[in-house]
Amino acid sequence: MPEFQEKCRVSAIEQLASDVFRLTVHAPLIAGAAHPGQFVMVRVVDGFDPLLRRPFSIHQQFAGGSLKLLFKVIGQGTHILSGLAAGDTISLLGPLGRGFDLACREPVCLIGGGMGIAPLAFLAKRLALSGRDSSLDFVLLGARDGDEVSSLADDFSQLGYTVVPATDDGSLGHHGFIPELLDDVLPAVSRVYSCGPYPMMRTVVAKCQKADVVCQVSLETHMACGLGACLGCTVQGNSGQYVHVCKQGPVFYSGEVAWTE
Repeated sequence: MPEFQEKCRVSAIEQLASDVFRLTVHAPLIAGAAHPGQFVMVRVVDGFDPLLRRPFSIHQQFAGGSLKLLFKVIGQGTHILSGLAAGDTISLLGPLGRGFDLACREPVCLIGGGMGIAPLAFLAKRLALSGRDSSLDFVLLGARDGDEVSSLADDFSQLGYTVVPATDDGSLGHHGFIPELLDDVLPAVSRVYSCGPYPMMRTVVAKCQKADVVCQVSLETHMACGLGACLGCTVQGNSGQYVHVCKQGPVFYSGEVAWTE
C-alpha cells in the first residue's frame, strides 16, 4: 500500500478532557489512502528534541483530505502536540500497517478502552457507510471517567450504533471494566473488533474464544520507526515466532498473537 510523508497544517485542536486532545490536520495524500486500523508516525518538531516520530492511530478520516488524531498527554511529544494551534504544521508519515478486515455483513461489536478507542471511530464510520444496519451493532467504550469518554461516545451514537460506556469511577454508564459487558453482547454478534490496554484485550480474546466469535485486535506498542527496521515493536506470535506490529499489524486476528501474561 502507498505511504506518504506530508507536511500537514493543523486546522483544529480540541481538549476533550484534562489530558485528552483531538487534533485535526490536512493530509490529503495520507487521508486518501488510509484504511481503518492503520496509523501515522508524527514528527512533532522540526528539530531533534524529541528525535523520534510518535505513532498515532488514524482516529477519523474525511473525504476533504483531513485526519483526526486522538491522544493523551503522557510525555514530551504529546505535551508539544497539545500546545499546537490552528495554522501550525507537523510532519506525518503514513498510512502505515495492516488495518481491519471489514468483510463482515453480520452484526459486530467494537470494544475499546482508553486511547484504544481512537482507531475504532474510523472503523465505525467506514462500516456504517457500507450500507449495513448499524443499529444491530454494538460499541462498548471504557475510560477512567465520563469526561474522557462522553464526547467520543456521541460520535458513535450519531452513526446509529448501540453505545454502552463503562467508567472506572462510575461517573458514566457501567461502573467497572468494559470487558464485563461483553458476555451479554457476544450471543448477538459474529465478530469483535478491539483496541486498548493489553490486559483488557487478553480478556476480550478469551471471552471471544469461549463464545466461538471471530476477534480482531489492534495492538498498541512502542515504535521508533514504524517501518519494520528498528525491531522495537515485536510481540510473540502464536506460532512461537515474533511478529512486527508496525508491518504485520497493528491489526491481527486474535489467534495470530500469543496472549502471554
